[in-house]
Amino acid sequence: FKIPFYHAAFETAAATAAGISNALLAKGDEETVVIALAGDGGTADIGFQSLSGAADRDENIIYCCFDNEAYMNTGIQVSSATPQLAWTVTTPRGKVGKKKNMVEIMGAHHIPYVATACACFPDDLRRKIAEAKKIKGTKYIHILSPCPTGWRFPERLTPNIGRLAVETRYFPLYEIRNGREVKITHNPKNLPVEDYLLAQGRFKHLNEEDIHRIKAEIDRNWLELTRRESESYCS
Repeated sequence: FKIPFYHAAFETAAATAAGISNALLAKGDEETVVIALAGDGGTADIGFQSLSGAADRDENIIYCCFDNEAYMNTGIQVSSATPQLAWTVTTPRGKVGKKKNMVEIMGAHHIPYVATACACFPDDLRRKIAEAKKIKGTKYIHILSPCPTGWRFPERLTPNIGRLAVETRYFPLYEIRNGREVKITHNPKNLPVEDYLLAQGRFKHLNEEDIHRIKAEIDRNWLELTRRESESYCS
């Protein structure tokens, strides 16, 4: 790369980025953009303390979490970002607990900018990165990253899986500014959630009751998101 990069320990992405940002500031460089790239395990689990601390100090960084919803590098073990009922090697009958909502947790830090994104919607992702670069303080972008191996689907279907996650409202695309202002950035088609779930081997064990429960939660979450967006425009 022509862009300088630093490979940090697994759990220290936010602290490392904050250190580099402050070192640049000490040299009088207020223009260089510092971006941290981490996975869901290094963000929601062992790296959360580092990230929360950076957000509390409002460090001037962009933190991107690439969420493939499990510890994929070490053999597909469950993480706190793994969805409820999803198969992993350590949850062979499906995860019991729900997925940790890192987007809302980071929004609760009242940092300037939080957003969701998916590489299968590249224009949306590109715009959000560009927007984050304009803003001083901590910016957090949560990027859904479909994993053919861990999610058990053919590699050629990766773009379709990502689009289905968004179009079924399973993974809505939106922004949160300063912990309050919510804006949905893509109006999904509201496709049946089973189109997304049953295209993946990690959800093949689900029955109709399981799917109905997941759909009900998606509907509740979408209703709450649209309510918050409406209140943002009214305030």
